[in-house]
Amino acid sequence: MVTWGLWPVVASRADSSACQKRGKRGGFWRRLLLWMLAILVGGAVVAVVLDHLFPPSLARLNDASVTVVDHDGVPLKIFANSIGAWRLPTVVEAVPSTYLALLLAYEDRRFYQHGGIDGQAVLRAIVQNIAAGRVVSGASTLTMQVARLLEPHRRSFPNKLLEMVRALQLEVRYDKRTILGMYLTLAPFGGPVEGVRAAAWTWFGLSPRALSPGEAAVLVALPREPGRLRPDRFPQAAALARSKVLERGVVAGVIDLQTANDAAAEPIPTRMLPFPALAPHLAQALRGRHPGQAVVASSLDGGLQRQLEAVVAREVPTLVDHAGLAILVVDNQDRRVLGYVGAPQAHEDSRNGWIDMVRAARSPGSALKPFIYGLGFDDRVIHPKTIVADVSTRFGNYAPANFDRAFHGEMTIREALQQSLNVPAVLVLDRVGPARFAERLRAAGATLHFPRGIVEPSLPLALGGVSISLWDLTTLYVGLARGGEVAPLRVEPVIMPGKSQAVPVALLSPTAAAQIRTILEGTPPPSGVVPAEAVSRRSPIALKTGTSYGFRDAWAFGIGHRHTVGVWVGRPDGTPSPDHYGRNTAAPLLFRVFDVLDEGDGSDGRANAGTIIGQDSGQPGTPPALLRRIEAGDPAQRPLSLSDPEQLRLVFPTSGIALDRDEDTDGNPTPLAFSASGGRRPLTWLVNGQRIAITETRRDVQWRPESPGFFRVTVIDADGRNASANFEIR
Repeated sequence: MVTWGLWPVVASRADSSACQKRGKRGGFWRRLLLWMLAILVGGAVVAVVLDHLFPPSLARLNDASVTVVDHDGVPLKIFANSIGAWRLPTVVEAVPSTYLALLLAYEDRRFYQHGGIDGQAVLRAIVQNIAAGRVVSGASTLTMQVARLLEPHRRSFPNKLLEMVRALQLEVRYDKRTILGMYLTLAPFGGPVEGVRAAAWTWFGLSPRALSPGEAAVLVALPREPGRLRPDRFPQAAALARSKVLERGVVAGVIDLQTANDAAAEPIPTRMLPFPALAPHLAQALRGRHPGQAVVASSLDGGLQRQLEAVVAREVPTLVDHAGLAILVVDNQDRRVLGYVGAPQAHEDSRNGWIDMVRAARSPGSALKPFIYGLGFDDRVIHPKTIVADVSTRFGNYAPANFDRAFHGEMTIREALQQSLNVPAVLVLDRVGPARFAERLRAAGATLHFPRGIVEPSLPLALGGVSISLWDLTTLYVGLARGGEVAPLRVEPVIMPGKSQAVPVALLSPTAAAQIRTILEGTPPPSGVVPAEAVSRRSPIALKTGTSYGFRDAWAFGIGHRHTVGVWVGRPDGTPSPDHYGRNTAAPLLFRVFDVLDEGDGSDGRANAGTIIGQDSGQPGTPPALLRRIEAGDPAQRPLSLSDPEQLRLVFPTSGIALDRDEDTDGNPTPLAFSASGGRRPLTWLVNGQRIAITETRRDVQWRPESPGFFRVTVIDADGRNASANFEIR
């Protein structure tokens, strides 16, 4: 028995023992809490490190199809991505609310509540799978489906865990709308079609915004089993799947019962529609110009392009074997390219359809003549009513002949141009100067390709003795519509940021350009066009044709009030097409193109032809005395602006001279100082046909020979006079 005297001691010992026990228990829980906290912090750190080291791959998302669109944003051509899939980037804003509501009701009702993994769905799936004895539910959220679409893999339990981890990573990194946009871009819709934009186009020919509830329900159901639910192969299965989507939508309150019944009665699509493939050559060029850009804008008018390609499809049966064609339509107001056909059938091997004949360099035949006459007007060596004799004429060793191998006697310059006669054109080029003419074309942006061995332009330039592209020739003809000012054509709807608009180059004066247009408007229409039809057009067409040597190239150019059209027809491999020339092959096609254009009546702002400087003031339309006739070799026919200037000649170098190539202390070639006397400034200097300088002085033009060889230097004065010398650098 414990006495009362000993009780305080015993009680004190008992309290001490209890405190020790409580202290031990408290320490255990504190240690346990600390360990758990450490594990959580460590796990979080490991998760952050692993997330940083192994982020979700967005390679498939970034490997998208490229879409080239017209000036209204309507697709012209869609390119498959690197694996041949049609995968169009899609954002939430691009699809209708009905589609999104049905998608969430069918696939993931708690998408905006969970963090990538839906716990309720997981528990439900476990119970259902255990009860069924097999996998009947996967509990995949839309985020988990995105994870699987980003990194495709076989379905298995470990891969399901990986999907969950990736889903958590996606939820941490991106907001819900971005994740939903990933699904809308990557979801499979049968065959190579991926993403709702591509699916809406290929199954219904629509943009996603235009989908009806029934069409939206089909696209909601299809990604579940795209192989088994393809509407074109399994229409009944697709219809049944659509009904399930609509039922879920009614239960979720997304749509009412009447809307669901109407949607279920809509027809199921029976075939996949082809993707647009308009203007393939230009689309390919624009795609290459903007690498990595999913949507590339162009200046083309999609509706007009479809009409042009329909015209071309009807034209193909009339072409000779292996022949092709090219068409360019340009808006005169702002130089935008509205229509572009590089070949009639882009993938047709027999016609070399892969070659873009808009950009190919070909002989222009007579197509450069209007610009020769225009320079003649500006130089005051001819007038539209100047009399010229179309007779057999020899220019040194060169004796041009007409296309019909006949000569037509005396006529006016106007008639000579309208009939595209050769001797008068060569005669005018002889006055203008072939080297100067070529230099003016180059300055206007045209690229000229001379035959191998030709070091400087000569008189055959008037009849096609050079190669130039349909693009460059059409650019020059647009210049006639723009008062003689030439500037690059535009294939993009707006000026790109950071790029300044090109300054137009005055190839001709406004008066000369207007006179040329007026003359060409009087050109008789081709035999394929009934004259009454041409007369009835609301706007006159200034027509010029051309045919290269050997019937290799047939050209036609037309300038209307609103548009300029260029047409080329021929065999891309350069073989002849006998009896097919500009007037009977290219010109009828040009008029068929104008038939689909809205030209207006031409009354608003139509350019006035004006008068050529030098007309007799008392007799409008009559040339002055010195311009009433022009003949080959007539020394009196000089530009009226001259006052008998001193003859132009080269002072240095002289022909036949051989010079040593010296170098300075840095190893650079020592420059040569060219000089000339006479002539009217400015002077243009060329070496081997390439311009090196334009000067206001006649002396000390510096040129550095990059390598030894033989060279030809040419100097051209303001009136087209020229002098040349051949020399050697050793």
